[in-house]
Amino acid sequence: MSTANGSVERLAQMIRDARSAVALTGAGISVPSGIPDFRSPGTGLWESVDPMEVAHIEVFRRDPKRFWSYYRPRFGALADKQPNPAHAALAALESRGLLDAVITQNIDRLHRKAGSNRVIEVHGTIETSSCLDCAASFTLDLVEGLFDDEGVARCHGCGGPVKPDVVLFGELLPERAMNEAYALAAGADLLLCVGSSLEVHPVAGLPAVTRSAGGAIAIVTKGPTPYDQEAEIRLDGDVVDDLEALLAAL
Repeated sequence: MSTANGSVERLAQMIRDARSAVALTGAGISVPSGIPDFRSPGTGLWESVDPMEVAHIEVFRRDPKRFWSYYRPRFGALADKQPNPAHAALAALESRGLLDAVITQNIDRLHRKAGSNRVIEVHGTIETSSCLDCAASFTLDLVEGLFDDEGVARCHGCGGPVKPDVVLFGELLPERAMNEAYALAAGADLLLCVGSSLEVHPVAGLPAVTRSAGGAIAIVTKGPTPYDQEAEIRLDGDVVDDLEALLAAL
């Protein structure tokens, strides 16, 4: 498949014609910002570690030191990352009234940094962390000051372990965010799937929701997805190039 001009023009026309267009984004949209995805051979975050051993809620409860030893440098690195032109393109579509919302699996805050206003973060965000004991909330810039001598972030108030407000394995996705995501997918004439393998459930079920309601799906991502044969448009080039071409075609 290619990023032929005809496909970009068709996608641009679909966006113009849609009463409601919604974007669904995954890790691939943030790779150009220097954030590795999870599963790419050689570079993925899970290439050298079993996620069930470091990113499961039971691991956090049993051994928060182990969790934070893996995640502390990664969250620190994320704090300085900046949006790339692909994020900016989606923000521009929203500002033009051509995109209703961004549903994202990413926790990196880059859609909001780029200027997107309606962002549904179905896997949570690194923006805040919360104490598991008293529910006190801490913004990202404060978390580094919470670490004790063992490398565990602890609440200044009660001393309980502090966990990022991201969804770990073994946790349910936030109900309010998922309800909003399902409603948006069901009401969309076009679901634009960007940088996602569409393999992680329940979010991977959203394109089927759109299709069942009579809407179309367009996929802009490298690598195969389970919905490739059902997509009206399939672009698999560089995500920045593809979205900038789309923006120029509108």
